[in-house]
Amino acid sequence: MTDLKLSNTISHVNGFGKRAASTYYPVLVVGAGESGIALGCRLREKLGFDQFRIFERQSGIGGTWWINRYPGVACDVPAIFYSFSFSPNPKWSTYFPEGEEIVDYLQGVCDKYQLNDKIQFNTDVTEIRWLEDEELWEVRLTHLAPGLGDLSFKDRQKRVKEQGPESVYLAQEVVRAKIVVSAAGALVEPNDFPKSIAGREHFEGKVFHSARWDHGADLNEKNIIVVGTGCSAAQFVPRLTKAPYNARSVTQVMRSPPWVVPRPTTPVSKENWEKWTPRLFGRVPLLARAFRFMLFCLAELDFIRIFHDTPYNRKARKEIESQLIRYMKQTVPEKYHEILSPNYTVGCKRRIIDDDWFSSLNDPKIKLTTQPLTSLQPRGAILGPGRDHPDPKDSASKVSTDQIEIPADVVILANGFELTTWLHPLKIRGKGGVLMQDVWDERGGPQAYMGATMDGFPNFFMIFGPNTATGHTSVILASENMVEYSLRFIRHILNGDVKTVEVKKEAEVTYTRDIQETLQKTVFNSGGCHNWYKAANGWNSTAYP
Repeated sequence: MTDLKLSNTISHVNGFGKRAASTYYPVLVVGAGESGIALGCRLREKLGFDQFRIFERQSGIGGTWWINRYPGVACDVPAIFYSFSFSPNPKWSTYFPEGEEIVDYLQGVCDKYQLNDKIQFNTDVTEIRWLEDEELWEVRLTHLAPGLGDLSFKDRQKRVKEQGPESVYLAQEVVRAKIVVSAAGALVEPNDFPKSIAGREHFEGKVFHSARWDHGADLNEKNIIVVGTGCSAAQFVPRLTKAPYNARSVTQVMRSPPWVVPRPTTPVSKENWEKWTPRLFGRVPLLARAFRFMLFCLAELDFIRIFHDTPYNRKARKEIESQLIRYMKQTVPEKYHEILSPNYTVGCKRRIIDDDWFSSLNDPKIKLTTQPLTSLQPRGAILGPGRDHPDPKDSASKVSTDQIEIPADVVILANGFELTTWLHPLKIRGKGGVLMQDVWDERGGPQAYMGATMDGFPNFFMIFGPNTATGHTSVILASENMVEYSLRFIRHILNGDVKTVEVKKEAEVTYTRDIQETLQKTVFNSGGCHNWYKAANGWNSTAYP
């Protein structure tokens, strides 16, 4: 039988006699979102290699774009920059396309690079374990009932508890791989219902997270509470009082105000852009690449101005903040001016790219409040007493702290994702059976050399791993960079130049220390806000400085 350690071909060991049946993959990829798709394309195009398999828990490609289907879901980066450099799309219908068009683009890329037969849906990679004697990864797969991979981990666990394991899990399988690449995204597991809100068990209405939108929920003439004012909420809240949803009222609960940036406009009118650029960029690809490069440069200039903590940066941020406060006061009713004035510096949290959220606050059916949602009743909710912003101790503030009761039929959570629990719930056991999560806990928090590799975990790579987000540019650009970096080493393993690749511990520890020290000098850590970049202990495993 062929030595699996040296084989570059997908192969199967049958279960004849005492041997256990198993399948071997030279390269196994976790996740068919943007990063997994990019890796598959580049394995084919750059290395001429097609002996890989992509396992995806959800029932379709696209990752966060597949699962997020709330009203108005759209890209807040210009589409020409939010696409693969190796597979540009000159035919975007608009400057900021909605989610369905982005999924269509990603599916088109899979068609172009013949990835469809390489992707296996409804399959959850639950654990990988390094076999030191064989120098291979043992990978445990759980085959899910169709569509149930679209549920969050907690919702699947709840279903198992209520209806039994067979209602979720169809079978388990153990395979082996020479190389494992995690392309699991960050926006995977929605945050729980806040523990600070009492009475959920008594509430008779619907409760769901925006990342798992309940399209069966009847919102017509309903009183809706939205918890959160992040990017998703800014896109769907303006649509709730309009057809086909026609909500009676929307109360949006805000903990602290975001910095809100008016959405960039096209160089020409929207109508001319949508009419002419698909033809022009299709016929003159260099023009499209030049425009994309210009957007890249503008994003980098934004980073240089905002994100570090020097006298120049502080001055630049003050100027930007003045512009944004002016935009806010020109757009929203005066009654919201105080609660929409942030008390932290711009860039500390992810900024909202505003299309129509601010203008929607002029709708009398939409109310914004910083009074906390403290409890739910069967058909209502209690706001207050107190307020989250401005500081309740600020006696000069005119914002109410009185407890009030409001009607409520539906609660929509827009409170983000579990972003500091990297790779959860996937268990990764490296040399000596050590869990990667345990190594991270011992060293202070999630980390990886260049955001891609960890010592003690040979032939394992992460795409868009810890400390690879910047908060100012296209995520796809970052994913492509990580793919190209990983391929430098994957190439040598597949060529037989080396059997394993592993970063040295000293290099990983030094790199992480430098990252964390540099982050202390950035707005992410020193901007005076509570953000999702940092864990409760202050460890920033998200941002790249």
